[in-house]
Amino acid sequence: MAEVSTIARPYALAAFKQAKEEEKLGEWSEMIETLVLIVSDSSMKGLIANPSVKRDQLADLIIDVGGKSLSDTGRNFVRVLAEKNRLKYLPEARRIFEQERAESEGRSRVEVTSAFELSDDQMKKITSAMSKRLGTEVDLSVRVDDALIGGVVIRAGDLVIDASLRGRMSRLANTLL
Repeated sequence: MAEVSTIARPYALAAFKQAKEEEKLGEWSEMIETLVLIVSDSSMKGLIANPSVKRDQLADLIIDVGGKSLSDTGRNFVRVLAEKNRLKYLPEARRIFEQERAESEGRSRVEVTSAFELSDDQMKKITSAMSKRLGTEVDLSVRVDDALIGGVVIRAGDLVIDASLRGRMSRLANTLL
């Protein structure tokens, strides 16, 4: 994951810088989301991975599919990504862009992975605790992963709090070795 993040980061930061200069963070979020949907299509993934497809033709195709939802600078962004063979990194670039946007707006994105569905009260408690810890407003997203067995894993940027049963068992195993 670190390699994908390392490759995607400069493009995400360049897009973020451009969006701030244009004072269009929301529009850029929508553009990048549209681009992620386009490049996530199975047919498009095949074209992106095909070395015989010319990069400028690929960029033109994506721009055509994106249509009016892409600004001139958004189209240039697609051309750069295509030219550098970085289109497949758009989902990670979106994540980094949104993280930067949240930080600039005084918010933090917190992802909670839980073994079970969380109640509204549990989500409020996590939101409150993370808001205090991070000193910002919190945008909470929750997903269920029954492989955790029990507990939760909380991620906020580089901060990871693993309070899952699977994590505890793993730490215990490492201690015993």
